[in-house]
Amino acid sequence: MSAQSWFTPAVSRWRAVFSPTAVRWRSVFSRLRTTHPYVLDTALAALVLFAASLQWIFPDEGDDRLTWQGFLLAVGTAVPLVWRRRAPFLSACAVSICTPAMAVYHAPPPNVAYGGLVVLYTVATLCPPAQRRFMLVTWLVGASLTMMAKAHAQPFEYAFHLTSFLSAYALGILTRVQRAYTAELEDRARRLERERAADTARATAQERARIARDMHDILAHAVSLMVVQAEAGPVVVRSDPERAEAAFDAIATSGRDAMRQLRRILGVLKEEQVNGTSARLPQPGIAALAALVGQVAESTGLRVDLSTTGVPRPLPADTEVAAYRVVQEALTNTVKHAYASTARVELDWTEDALTLTVTDDGRGPGTGGPTTPPGGHGLIGIRERAAACGGSADSGRGPDGGFRVAVRLPATGDRQAALG
Repeated sequence: MSAQSWFTPAVSRWRAVFSPTAVRWRSVFSRLRTTHPYVLDTALAALVLFAASLQWIFPDEGDDRLTWQGFLLAVGTAVPLVWRRRAPFLSACAVSICTPAMAVYHAPPPNVAYGGLVVLYTVATLCPPAQRRFMLVTWLVGASLTMMAKAHAQPFEYAFHLTSFLSAYALGILTRVQRAYTAELEDRARRLERERAADTARATAQERARIARDMHDILAHAVSLMVVQAEAGPVVVRSDPERAEAAFDAIATSGRDAMRQLRRILGVLKEEQVNGTSARLPQPGIAALAALVGQVAESTGLRVDLSTTGVPRPLPADTEVAAYRVVQEALTNTVKHAYASTARVELDWTEDALTLTVTDDGRGPGTGGPTTPPGGHGLIGIRERAAACGGSADSGRGPDGGFRVAVRLPATGDRQAALG
């Protein structure tokens, strides 16, 4: 039989025997951790008292005298352990007084300072550094002096007692470190959870704001064009039926375009999936500005010029969308509020940014009504879009009158520096 063929069944039998036992012990320890501390400490005090009473249970094992006074001193080394977690240092002091008193009284002396081992472990685990060091030195010095006063103390007794006390103290320190490490891990996990929840809430708020801006831009633009055409239609319905028909066609086209874009946004909210791929169309970008300008000019009669300087280059997707929406909102404001006859859209490309400028020859600030209705969100949305991309926006009276909107949108590297 090969070594491997013998070893594998042996390991299987070992697992079959010891795995259930290990599971049972883990269950026992888990229940002990959840037990009330006073119950555990009372049981521990009873166990220490039982260990200290073995000299009375087996009196023939030694020649030391047995008295009730000695037994009461033994009780004094065990009972204070009930309060070792509530008042660890006071409990340690009580045990530290009774243990040497029992050794000096010698009726009988303690063979093993069980209570001392427990209080040294407890003090090392729960008490401040000064109390820990004081108690360790007290027990080491006290044990050494007690054994020196003993008539027939052997060298191995010194080594046994002192090593026992040092081991109990070291075990308490290790437990203290392990608890501190566990508490730090739990605190870090809670902080990460709070940060994750804050990031999620922040991302949700940003997404809601983005969707609100998109819906505002889409509806405001489409409704503005529809209102302009609806107002012009009845005027020419009798004198120029073809122009009236074109106006109603423009209304229908604007309505269909708005519905298509709204379905796209609602698809973001509903996360509609068709055959594992998104049913949403791509968001419009800079390439769609020419079509937007043409649609506004055709639907409203506003003459809109589009010009580009510099060398165009790809931008991040959200910057592309922001550029399109900024121009769309600026033209919508021109149609709704400026009463302008011409508008100009300029794209200025530089090495690190794209500057969009939309100007009109209508009523600027201080020359007639407001450029946006009271409580309007158009210019606010433009500033928010620019800021979200790491850029900036400015609006006000144009150099030659009318109204002017200027937005600077950084390229990828400049944007990261602006946001970072």
